[in-house]
Amino acid sequence: MSGPSEATVEELVAAAAAAREQAYAPYSGFQVGAALLAGGRVFTGVNVEIASYPISVCAERNAVAAMVIAGERTIDAIAVVTGADEPTPPCGGCRQALWEFGREALVVCATTGGARTTSTMPELLPGAFGPESFRPA
Repeated sequence: MSGPSEATVEELVAAAAAAREQAYAPYSGFQVGAALLAGGRVFTGVNVEIASYPISVCAERNAVAAMVIAGERTIDAIAVVTGADEPTPPCGGCRQALWEFGREALVVCATTGGARTTSTMPELLPGAFGPESFRPA
């Protein structure tokens, strides 16, 4: 699979950074924006924290939900932007959600300061659990 162009990656990072401005993170102050490419369209998400912290939702999973609502089922690439000093990768739960829809997706983690890392889903989630994991042989 050939990955998205550098211009497309830049557009995803910019969309994630713009979405990040709308994150609702009153407890941690850690705003996260995500933008994923699926079917030639960009879907964004932000983290939404609530007082019952364990049921808050991450930006990546909100972007996946927006993609699914729009009828898409395959992630080609995703960018995640935070204000941290170093790029922040998706959490374990988000990695599992991204795996479900984008096993071959490019994952770009960036900061508002310009630091960036790029990886593949198998690098982020080796030995992943998927539908084939619970089907009898």
